[in-house]
Amino acid sequence: MSVKLSHNVNGEGQTLVILHGLFGSKRNWSSIARQLSDTFRVLTIDLRNHGESPWNDIHDYPSMAEDVATLIENECSEPAIILGHSMGGKVAMYLSLVWPDLVDQLIVVDIPPARSSGTPIEYVHAMQKVPLATLSHRRDVELSLADTIPDPKVRGFLVTNIMSRPEGLIWIANLDVIEQYFDQILDWPDSLNGRQFPRPTLFLEGEHSTFVGPEHKEVIQHFFPSAHRQVIENAGHWVHVENTEAFLHAVRAFVGSS
Repeated sequence: MSVKLSHNVNGEGQTLVILHGLFGSKRNWSSIARQLSDTFRVLTIDLRNHGESPWNDIHDYPSMAEDVATLIENECSEPAIILGHSMGGKVAMYLSLVWPDLVDQLIVVDIPPARSSGTPIEYVHAMQKVPLATLSHRRDVELSLADTIPDPKVRGFLVTNIMSRPEGLIWIANLDVIEQYFDQILDWPDSLNGRQFPRPTLFLEGEHSTFVGPEHKEVIQHFFPSAHRQVIENAGHWVHVENTEAFLHAVRAFVGSS
């Protein structure tokens, strides 16, 4: 059964749905949404167990994609452009393969339709071990993660999942369920074998990212025969953050040419 996803709407025009990655949220995409709202009606979504959307004991791609399909059916009068990053990219691909009538064009950001390396499970364990009850500020959480996660950019991203409530700090991501389904998040469902999404599809890959490589060419073409791959220079896995200008240009050019 699908959950009702929290979402924001910006602009008017054809609907562009943005799906964040693991430990992301619709807030992370608010600047991108504002910039694209001059052309599109942009829906930024919190996937289940993230942000302001409900928590659920299941966190697999069939369930996440069904949540998004239900939202599109309720909020859109015509097929939408779907843009997904990382875990959200796999949700977007699953959606397009199982509910193709809901998807006009597909943009997948730095993730293949295959098992991927992804966020290390150690990050989840480190977040679970943070003694939130003894801490008062987000920066304290960041310091608590420093021994396990030395990269300050990664720590800064993860602590966007901290919220201050009257009773203290809380994680707004459902860490226990994410841990339980972590292997499935990294994987790609076998149930999709044999399916294809024939409509225009763009795979955007960060120049310095290791998530998508030449070895994925065949599997991308298998599921998405109309796929075009484009490398964004001077960017790693967080393509939209590390080279926003090139990312936006690529999105606009693709949608305008398809």
